[in-house]
Amino acid sequence: MAQSRIQLAKVQMEEYKALEDFEQIASPAQWSIHLVLKPKIKNWSTKNKNYQILSKRVELDMPPKFIEKVDFSFKVDESIISQDEAQATYNEMRQITKEFRTQAMKLYVQSAARENEILSNEITGIVERFPQENDDGFDAEPGFAAFKQYHELRQKRMKLETEQSMHFLFEQQVEGDTNNPEEEIIAPTVIQEHELLKLGPKFIFNDPKTAARRHTIELATLKRKIENCFLRKKVSPGRPLEQFMAELDVLLQTLHNVPTTIVNLNKDKTIGIQTNQNDIIELKNNITELINSQASQVNQFQIMNIVKKSEKSKVFHLGKVEDYRKKSLEYMEKTQAYKCLENEDPLPDLIQRTNKYLLDLRLAKWITQKQYELLSIKPNEVELAHLYYLPKAHKPDTPLRPIISGLKHPTNKISKFLDDLLRPLFDKMAQETTVTSGFELVKKLNEWSIVNMNQNNIFCTIDVIDLYTMIPQIEGVLSLKRMLDYLKLKKVGNLKIETIIRLSRFVMQNNYFSYDGQFYHQIRGGAMGSPLTLTMANCYMFFFERTIAKQIKNGGGLYFRYIDDLFIVINWPVRHLLKQIDRWNKLDENIQLRANIGSFTNFLDLYMENRDGTLFTTVYQKPSYEPYYLPFNSIHPSHMKKNIPFTMLLRAFRYCSTFQTYLDEREKLRMALLLNKYPNKIIEQQFNNVLLKFNINQPLTINNYDKYRQKVFDSPYKESTEIDYDKVLFIYFTYCSSMKMFPLKFHTLWSKYFGESPINEIMPILGTRNVKNLQRRLIHNG
Repeated sequence: MAQSRIQLAKVQMEEYKALEDFEQIASPAQWSIHLVLKPKIKNWSTKNKNYQILSKRVELDMPPKFIEKVDFSFKVDESIISQDEAQATYNEMRQITKEFRTQAMKLYVQSAARENEILSNEITGIVERFPQENDDGFDAEPGFAAFKQYHELRQKRMKLETEQSMHFLFEQQVEGDTNNPEEEIIAPTVIQEHELLKLGPKFIFNDPKTAARRHTIELATLKRKIENCFLRKKVSPGRPLEQFMAELDVLLQTLHNVPTTIVNLNKDKTIGIQTNQNDIIELKNNITELINSQASQVNQFQIMNIVKKSEKSKVFHLGKVEDYRKKSLEYMEKTQAYKCLENEDPLPDLIQRTNKYLLDLRLAKWITQKQYELLSIKPNEVELAHLYYLPKAHKPDTPLRPIISGLKHPTNKISKFLDDLLRPLFDKMAQETTVTSGFELVKKLNEWSIVNMNQNNIFCTIDVIDLYTMIPQIEGVLSLKRMLDYLKLKKVGNLKIETIIRLSRFVMQNNYFSYDGQFYHQIRGGAMGSPLTLTMANCYMFFFERTIAKQIKNGGGLYFRYIDDLFIVINWPVRHLLKQIDRWNKLDENIQLRANIGSFTNFLDLYMENRDGTLFTTVYQKPSYEPYYLPFNSIHPSHMKKNIPFTMLLRAFRYCSTFQTYLDEREKLRMALLLNKYPNKIIEQQFNNVLLKFNINQPLTINNYDKYRQKVFDSPYKESTEIDYDKVLFIYFTYCSSMKMFPLKFHTLWSKYFGESPINEIMPILGTRNVKNLQRRLIHNG
């Protein structure tokens, strides 16, 4: 602290001297502008300080007293109310308190940010227009240079003052205020679990031991890849490879053995990040024990309860085993898609039948020897798929979405092989009636609305009920045949159409899995989780929807589909649209449609509204939305975490049709990122990078927002380039916190040993492998 005060005093002296120098040589116009600027900068300094302190308060979870003291709580008489019911009431109290504090703090930070932004933009404009050319006989260049020097020192001084003013927050955090009313109503038995689950499914602790354990295999894999590169050049790698591997091994061992240090809180400039990381290190020590001890505890917990990742909200969901079993049974009875085999394990027979089927195709010359070797399976490399459910926490009564996890299922190789062939064909065929993202939808909707939007347009979203399990398997396979006929193809690659159909039928008719100790055979629909199922369902829907799409187009409306969700906007009376939906529900007995009609709707992550003939759009967040992003103190490479503020603000810019809505969404995003420990400096950098990406050099205002948003719409997609694997080498190492400088050191070593070698044109690309995240540690999808 004393050192920073000395530094501040030094800068103040330099600033004062620079001001004196400027005063001596400034032209009258320059001095006049300086006098106008001085009170504005003083005001901005105060506003900026307030804004930075508020942002840091959110990051450190230290709201101001007037917000923190708000606590909605009362005592529940547990002699009358059961413990579970009482805890549910306490949880609801906590949620109400939490939502108020979050919203109050968001509004407070948003107001401070806007004041700071408006003043900053005004000052920047004045500085940019500061006189630089000679005026009224005065030489303005020396005055401008002196002003620039003075202004830079002034900014440096204000930055130091802001950093000093935030020091008291860290002192408060170190002292630790244990009187947190929010935690008083959490049952003591679940405090540890509560803290653990708050970190979210994707959170990763620093685990250099696992990285060190893996690096021997990773090095061996890399060595084999480099040897293959030399072999393609028909030369021996020789001694440079051995020296490179030895030096790389030493480098990795050194990095993996770097101790985690706790930096003195008063000396480190990145004190906020360090403090959060130290909290996590301390929490990790407790939670490592918790996870290890909870390997048994979680299993015992799961006798009555289930920990799952929710389907779309990226957070954990706690449910009861009995509820999951009940809903699973109800789902199976409703769809009639699964036949119970009880304890009869179908795996040995399926392995034999799969290999025999492929051999028969090979002998009949329907597939090549290479394809046979690619698709055939070894008994020790496969396992039966298993069924698990993702809770749809955003829907009433939390229905379940069945997922059949079969990465090592005997038919999975065939399924992926076929999907790689067929999906590009479907994408080409259905490009006029499908969308793959909210941005694609808002762009097309925006174009359509310019000419067609009026007060009478209504929105309609339609959900296809249980699409994957309701499509009969034979009809599903035939829809693939219809697609190939529609595209007038006789072959795909070197495969005849009949071969593709036979393989597809084999995949669809051999979906077996285990669930809750029993074996099942899926006799209707496709396994959600099998690669081919999505393409088959999409093809089936394409031919079903053609009548609907044609009607909507002829009626001057707009129609799109995303898998099992349909989107319509049209100028029809509601009664007429309902009659049409009734007719569409009779087109195919396997497809049942459930519609929602109104002047506003949401589709994917986009909210849309017809406001008196004007299209209004913004980001849509489900009722179950939680302000959760990958925590900044999770051990992921920094570029991954920095990409989150960038992509989320870019989405807001694309989706928000008005400047005010954009500002609201931006500050909501800022608040969520701060709550997840993202430093405001990084948030601001990434927010600015969004504008720089599209060459927007002016601050966004209500007057230019539409113009610049259209510029984003008009920007071309970046075409994905085909990778030349002869010139690119992908390399993967397990990431831990000490690996931040590893890429630079790796490329230095690569240039040292291979820069003048026969493989010097090969570009190594480093990727990261992660250790287990909390989802993989805590959730068993068996």
